[in-house]
Amino acid sequence: MLSPTDIPAGLLREHSIALVVADMDGTLLGDDHMIPEGFWPLLNRLNRAGISFAPASGRQYATLREQFAHPAADNPPRNFIAENGTNVVLDGTTVSSTTISPDIVRKVLDTISQLRGRGHDIGIVACTPEVAYVDRSDEAFLEQTRRYYASMQHVDAVAELNPEEIIKIAVFGFDSVEESIYPHLSEFYEQAQVTVSGKHWIDIMAAEADKGHGLRELCAQLGITPSQTLAFGDYLNDLELLQQAGVAVAMANAHPRIAESADFIAPSNSEQGVLKVLRTLLDAHDQSAS
Repeated sequence: MLSPTDIPAGLLREHSIALVVADMDGTLLGDDHMIPEGFWPLLNRLNRAGISFAPASGRQYATLREQFAHPAADNPPRNFIAENGTNVVLDGTTVSSTTISPDIVRKVLDTISQLRGRGHDIGIVACTPEVAYVDRSDEAFLEQTRRYYASMQHVDAVAELNPEEIIKIAVFGFDSVEESIYPHLSEFYEQAQVTVSGKHWIDIMAAEADKGHGLRELCAQLGITPSQTLAFGDYLNDLELLQQAGVAVAMANAHPRIAESADFIAPSNSEQGVLKVLRTLLDAHDQSAS
């Protein structure tokens, strides 16, 4: 695991870090899916050091905005990489929104319908920048979706939505989707971004859309380069984010492919690894500035 002696004392200054980006589930959030209370003082210290913070998550913008509206934050984050990079928001304004080809939307929904017909217990979330649409109303499914989608609406059939507005299709499975569902989506691997974003979730997006794409879009708006970013992640949908960042940190609980791509390994999310790393780096940064 990452310890203070593993971190170059001048990392923030040496890399001219202007932006810290963190995934949410399995990374910043604890096992209770909550932002640790100790994060807010660190966010304030980042702001004082002139370093912005942005979450990069599969969660929708409405959910992220709600989670970071905390009274302990002097300046709550206003920049968000939402929906796995398909929706990038700067100061409350959407600056990048990447839709899926309507033809791909129709084909994916048809494939999911076929899998349901074969007995797979799965649910669909069809995402637009403002609203997530679901066609299941059972509590077992809704319990899983509410924490990610604060703006959610039930429809009789997601296939009847306007496919031109869809930025992401999230597929939820009650078993491990990497083994049970992901292989059945192989026909879309070259046409779209098909990403296992958690044990129970697969996200389908436009081929050019991922968190790395979202990071590039946000950096361009902020007038910085991706090399000036420090990024934290734990799962496969974080791969491109870590590859784009100037400094990449994977959590101790990370997927093996994510751990291999990182510059450092932090303590797990359950040990508040993001907070420990930021505290160490900010302590070194403040000492050098004094």
